[in-house]
Amino acid sequence: LSGWALAEQREAEAGIARLQQGLAAWRDTESVLALPWILAMLAEAYATAGQAEEGLGALAEALTTADKTGERMWESELHRLKGELLLMQGEGVAEAKSCFRQALETSRRQQAKSLELRAAMSLSRLWRQQGKKSEARETLQEIYGWFTEGFDTADLQDAKALLEELA
Repeated sequence: LSGWALAEQREAEAGIARLQQGLAAWRDTESVLALPWILAMLAEAYATAGQAEEGLGALAEALTTADKTGERMWESELHRLKGELLLMQGEGVAEAKSCFRQALETSRRQQAKSLELRAAMSLSRLWRQQGKKSEARETLQEIYGWFTEGFDTADLQDAKALLEELA
């Protein structure tokens, strides 16, 4: 977690190094429990560092592990992050859109509203770039409207700002 926190504080290289150390220690235990989550944090750190290819590699392993173990807690976020990293590469817009839709479907199936909000924001940002503002706003507003508290959290503040941009 400290590696992820470092990356979030824009110390991406130090964060990646610490995450890799933690991942190696985790692997030494031969446990696969929570491995998709750890790999998701690593992929986020790679994204912060602008290393999309490495992030996609971490996500590929995370998705494979989730399929093998049945651990689905972070599945939605894995797909969302994959879409973000594909966009970071400047290619794969259609595949990124598919990843965001899969993240939305998964989070809805799991009734994970916070992850659904993140997926909706990613899809809405893509649609905004494509000039589909009304679709973007409608998708995001539907999910944002579900929340009745927590408006001081970063995700809800980001969603509100995005909705204002789409107005």
